[in-house]
Amino acid sequence: QVRVVESGGGLVQPGGSLRLSCAASGVTFSFDTMRWYRQTPGKPRELVATISRGERTTYTDSVKGRFTISMGDAKNTVYLRMSNLKPDDTAVYYCNADFSFVLQKDFWGQGTQVTVSS
Repeated sequence: QVRVVESGGGLVQPGGSLRLSCAASGVTFSFDTMRWYRQTPGKPRELVATISRGERTTYTDSVKGRFTISMGDAKNTVYLRMSNLKPDDTAVYYCNADFSFVLQKDFWGQGTQVTVSS
């Protein structure tokens, strides 16, 4: 059974930094794509960043130059380094692990809260 767990959220002041972690367990093969989304109450979930197995990355415009998605040393682990955080970055951040090539499915974590406030 595939399990996706995020960690690293918290309260940070504007201009500060956080690093989120996402680990997918329960599989022996690598992911196809890992994605970070975020969501605030009353709004749809927004795609923030993606990384492919080949380490190709994409970012939504509002985080370019501030957020960096990267692969961890452990299998099926990715990080989201967030810098120069703004109050508008406040949201629950979700990790999505896509194993479509082998499993034809993707999996979600439970989310981690990031609050940017002075």
